[in-house]
Amino acid sequence: MSKPPSAFDAIMSGARAAAKKESQSKSREPKPPSISKKRKSPQSTSSQNPKNLKSPSPPTTAELEQAIKPEETVKPEKTVKPEETVELKEAVKPEPWKVGFLSSSSSNVKTVELKKQVPQLKKKPSSFDPASVTAWEKGQPVPFLFLALAFDMISQESGRIVITDIVCNVLRTVMHLTPEDLVPVVYLSVNSIAPAHEGLELGIGESIISKALAEAYGRNEGWIKTQYQKKGDLGLVAKESRSSQRMMRKPEALTIRKVFNTFRLIAKESGKDSQDKKKSHVKALLVAATDCEPQYLIRLLQAKLRIGYGEQTLLAALGQAAVYTEEHSKPPPDIQSPLDEASEIVKQVYSVLPDYDKIISALFAEGLWMLPKNCKFTPGVPIKPMLSKAAKGVSEILNKFQDVEFTCEYKYDGERAQIHYLESGSVEIYSRQSERNTEKFPDVAAAVSR
Repeated sequence: MSKPPSAFDAIMSGARAAAKKESQSKSREPKPPSISKKRKSPQSTSSQNPKNLKSPSPPTTAELEQAIKPEETVKPEKTVKPEETVELKEAVKPEPWKVGFLSSSSSNVKTVELKKQVPQLKKKPSSFDPASVTAWEKGQPVPFLFLALAFDMISQESGRIVITDIVCNVLRTVMHLTPEDLVPVVYLSVNSIAPAHEGLELGIGESIISKALAEAYGRNEGWIKTQYQKKGDLGLVAKESRSSQRMMRKPEALTIRKVFNTFRLIAKESGKDSQDKKKSHVKALLVAATDCEPQYLIRLLQAKLRIGYGEQTLLAALGQAAVYTEEHSKPPPDIQSPLDEASEIVKQVYSVLPDYDKIISALFAEGLWMLPKNCKFTPGVPIKPMLSKAAKGVSEILNKFQDVEFTCEYKYDGERAQIHYLESGSVEIYSRQSERNTEKFPDVAAAVSR
């Protein structure tokens, strides 16, 4: 039966292990700190066969003193503290929730700033200063939230004059800070993305919008449908869904350009998987939307803005905004009421050339008072038709035209059309709603071409 090693053998075994470790540490390159494994205790040598062990030679006094030093015999390998490990991980890769928190905080600051400044739009235009809106820097894209908050303010008003003042101040602010965004702001304000004769429409149904809404906000389609039936407004459903959702990392804030360009992209999608692509575009907008933006994004997509003002109000506001913007206003000396005259000029010009791109371009280039000379009838751009007003009977007509000569004609069933003969020799036919119907009447186009 083997005997356990003596204290002397244990001391010598520890000395050899320490010497071997020191020589290995010198030849080995330094490595990143790692958690040390448990060292084997000296008692583990008892499992070895003593017969196979060579008898050690008696140690000198110096060797004994070196062998029994506590710091060398018991000193463990360097371990990494838990807090050091966490700090190392954070330095390599930030935690996602921290990134989201910073982004959301920055976005919230801008939202609060806009909400504080937008109420100024209710001031009378004569006392409103566009420079007082500082939520975005001059030349930077207009935030979509600015227009959405303005829509929200307009929806709470019923007076035409107050609404015109708000729209006027919105347009003045855009003209002052980011004039290149005026065209998309005007188109979105009239719930459109292009002139009517271009035939560019979103072509997206409520089912696609509902699916995009459900996916963007983690809702069930059945819940969306139920809430839509209760509220009668899919925009309000979108706003409620967004307000109850938290995000780890918020996308960049929406801008007027982003929304407008995405809408045009949706309208141009066609062919295979076009509906899925449209849904993806809508979903991306909804994910980035905040505050009341989802409400008006959905309404714009549905072409149901529901804020209580029409295109004629916008035209009047555009004329007034040009007057207040001195750079483009300077009325001729013979004009007594510049604001009223400006509104009439813009309305008249739009009836002859219903194209906001061309009107606003001419406005910036030559000024408001030169619009009638620069915006004339153009082949290929249908003029707005003069619409009739229905009367209840012949007596009403006679009462309105007392002591005035007038003519009457029979009304035939049919369709009103504008036929444009272009310089290239081609023919275009437009309906009373300025829609292009050339392919619908090939015989008419052929007859005119001859």
